[in-house]
Amino acid sequence: MNIKRDDKVVVLSGKDKGKQGKVIKADPKAMKVIVEGVNVATKHQKPRKQGEEGGIFKVETPIYTSKVQLVCPKCGKATRVAHKITDGKKTRVCKKCGAEI
Repeated sequence: MNIKRDDKVVVLSGKDKGKQGKVIKADPKAMKVIVEGVNVATKHQKPRKQGEEGGIFKVETPIYTSKVQLVCPKCGKATRVAHKITDGKKTRVCKKCGAEI
């Protein structure tokens, strides 16, 4: 999976198509990511303890990584990720401008 936490991504398909946001959590096993402000669902929660507030909350839900694309911090465009080995370390590189991500 080429997308990691704190990456900026753009949504490619679905109800939130075109929206950009920061990745809050990445789950490589399930191939899903949670993006800030994208795929928001309303959650109804009952108070469980004395004095705790219940109510309706907005929660970001996971989205498949195939529906999002990484945004290059240098050129600002949605791009695919290439890998380059430098000094024995594997780094992610922008396919459009060649900048290290």
